[in-house]
Amino acid sequence: MKTLSLKLPDVLAQELSAWARARGTTKSEILREALVDLLAKTPPPNEGSFLERAGALVGCLEGPDDLSYDKKYLAGYGR
Repeated sequence: MKTLSLKLPDVLAQELSAWARARGTTKSEILREALVDLLAKTPPPNEGSFLERAGALVGCLEGPDDLSYDKKYLAGYGR
């Protein structure tokens, strides 16, 4: 089992300690259970390339086709 350290605000740490005493268990066990519940309820992060994730945005703007390489558009850039 891996070890994880985290910092909690004092109020939250006190609540966690009280909860563990009331349940007769450890703070670690409560946090493990809470994390399992959270991960079960939360969909996994989107996977795929940026292009796949932003695909609906590709080509949605109008402008010159050669904007990225035509030097006339770069005049004065960075000044």
